[in-house]
Amino acid sequence: MKKAMALGLSLVMGLGMLAGTASAVSAEETELNIYMWGDYISDDLISGFEEANGCKVNLSFMSDNADAVNKLTAGAGSDYDLIMTCDAYMESLIAGGYLEELDISKVPNAEANLNKAYWTEDIHNYCVPYLMNYIYVVYNKETCPLEEITCYNDLIKPELAGQIGSVDGARNLFPIALVALGYDPNSREEAEIKEAYEWLTQYNANVLAYGSTEQNMVSGAVSVMFTYDGNTAWAMDQMGEDNPLVIAPFTEDPVQLGMDLYVMPKGAEHQELAYKFLDYICDPEVMAANLVEFPYSCPNDAAVEAASDEYKNSPAFDFDYKTNIFFQEDVGDALPIYDQYYQMLKVG
Repeated sequence: MKKAMALGLSLVMGLGMLAGTASAVSAEETELNIYMWGDYISDDLISGFEEANGCKVNLSFMSDNADAVNKLTAGAGSDYDLIMTCDAYMESLIAGGYLEELDISKVPNAEANLNKAYWTEDIHNYCVPYLMNYIYVVYNKETCPLEEITCYNDLIKPELAGQIGSVDGARNLFPIALVALGYDPNSREEAEIKEAYEWLTQYNANVLAYGSTEQNMVSGAVSVMFTYDGNTAWAMDQMGEDNPLVIAPFTEDPVQLGMDLYVMPKGAEHQELAYKFLDYICDPEVMAANLVEFPYSCPNDAAVEAASDEYKNSPAFDFDYKTNIFFQEDVGDALPIYDQYYQMLKVG
């Protein structure tokens, strides 16, 4: 789902020192186990943390957000110290008692640098935001069959048959259908979710491929993509200064802003090392270096300030969506309904 944004730039030497030399960890905490998206964190960041703390970081990768939720609800503390999830599931995970409540005083870089608009009071003590992403529509003005795309309903027009590359996942796809139909993007009404499924069958007919959106755009296989801002940044960079990509100028339909968060599963065995890692990734210089390779939107204001001009001036962030967004909300008991219709969509 997440693709490495390898822009060919190496991180500065001694990355581990940027966050300060960590105090020695106890003998039993020499390994940290993390479950997250693959191709979504710099190898240099990981090696820098290992060097600074005299430890080994073991990364395991998920293929879907549901994988992380299933791990957490099954009791993952004996296997993992940190798990990446998204904002859509936090309410249920907290209510179910599946997460350790964090001692935020042990993550001073997070307190100092994270924008509280994204690290809100309801989740503040249970997670540390990592990266975030606007999920929007981009089209090639030279090859797209439509002169412009201004709303989600444009995506089901027959002219776009076989022209769309798309991200996947029920909680990414159903919200745009619900918005197109005039409903709450986080609806819990089965009748509305069913209508969204029917809309998505039309969308599905226009999709050439799910995943690898940016690669398919660069190769010319598609002329439209529904994708993450970081994927767009990579595609625009690959296509050069005169790239023909246009971020769809939505003025009425809101755009989703998704958050990827680290949480500590209940009973995690290496909590002190986990706290050190959470603080390390919130160091402005460490995260700014990480953004070179993974140029997604970032909730760390100090890291954005420290980031390269190339990152800050990327045309992938040149949009006016910031006052016209929605977040994924926990849909509670309606989640199985979404899953049912999503599976029907995939089979279809």
